[in-house]
Amino acid sequence: MSVDQRSRRMKDVRPLSTEEVLDVVLEEALEAHGELAARGARFRKVRPLGLEVEDGTAFTLRVDGQRLVRDPGLEKAGIVARLAVDGLSDLVQDYQSTMGLMMTARVQVVRGEMGDWLTWEPVLRALLDGRRVYETGDVGFRDLDGQPLDLDRSFGIDDDREEMAHFLAEAGFLHVRGVFEEDEMAAVGRDIDHFVSTARPDDGDSWWAEDAAGNAQAVRVLEFYEKSETLRDLVHSDRYQWIGELTGDGHFYRRGAEGLVKPLGIVKGLSDLPWHKDCGQGRHSYMCNALTCGISVTGADRVSGALGVVPGSHRANVMMPGRDPVMDLEPRMLETSTGDVTIHCSDTLHRAHPPTERPRKVVYSGFRLPLLPGDEPIVEDRYSKEARAELTNVEDRIAAAGRASG
Repeated sequence: MSVDQRSRRMKDVRPLSTEEVLDVVLEEALEAHGELAARGARFRKVRPLGLEVEDGTAFTLRVDGQRLVRDPGLEKAGIVARLAVDGLSDLVQDYQSTMGLMMTARVQVVRGEMGDWLTWEPVLRALLDGRRVYETGDVGFRDLDGQPLDLDRSFGIDDDREEMAHFLAEAGFLHVRGVFEEDEMAAVGRDIDHFVSTARPDDGDSWWAEDAAGNAQAVRVLEFYEKSETLRDLVHSDRYQWIGELTGDGHFYRRGAEGLVKPLGIVKGLSDLPWHKDCGQGRHSYMCNALTCGISVTGADRVSGALGVVPGSHRANVMMPGRDPVMDLEPRMLETSTGDVTIHCSDTLHRAHPPTERPRKVVYSGFRLPLLPGDEPIVEDRYSKEARAELTNVEDRIAAAGRASG
């Protein structure tokens, strides 16, 4: 039932020189996974990738027969990306992905298109981490008896836990009905409303969005776990904590939460994120799979912005962001009632559908994997309080990256 896909430890991350990347990291990766990466490159039909490092080093990765090889220079490169030494170091260590470097303006594509750069992501992961590039038909779904899995199934809180764990491991998501009562959710909803009403655009404790008329409004309350005593009592109850024991991986509650409102008519800002994976900007091999839980403060259906997921996508090494066109996995919309909880793996492709008739409220929290022996915790430096205050167009950048990749 395990969903733990980690292959790296944070304690091993360090600044790598270009020489070490070329002579050690890439040489070892090409020896170990050159054939696997070449197969993925042929399937994805990628053009040879040239990397121009700011220290003057330039090299090209390309398919030669049955293997991926590295050539000096850029003569055979079909696309060329320019990045700093520390950007190359982060890329080969999966600290930032191709999309992560793009989102933080740490890479410049000087030959070819940004979509060409993003298409190389699964091939690089095959080369550097030994993850097979997803090919059509790779992922199937079976229940405990070996029969086709009903991907539309939801579970009651008292249903068989082994079946739930198997469903989560197969599908990458889980819908559990009736975890909390309506009056409990009403109390949580009042707390969300209070902190939304007192939020300010530059407080670093909230995320904001705008409607078509340019009216700005808070749509996400950060540090909600610390702010809501009602929420703290609920997430520490047995009704919620059993989730961490579900897969047998030792997940533990991360003692944090965010309260979200999903208003109508939002056209800009951090409200309705398009298709993405939580590890899309990097660190899959350090964190996946964590479990993200959505507590339905109000119900969510097709007209109130239900969560969308792509079953099995947590088992697929694909291009991000967006729904990779080679992926033959059909999305599902998780329609919930008040008090339900949805669970999805951090590597499951998901999105926030915009509400069209009714707004909704939801709290997101979750469970992390325990540290590997001797490891150190991930430092969440990308989302400091100061940085959060300026995050207003993240979904615009993700959408733009998706258009570039499509």
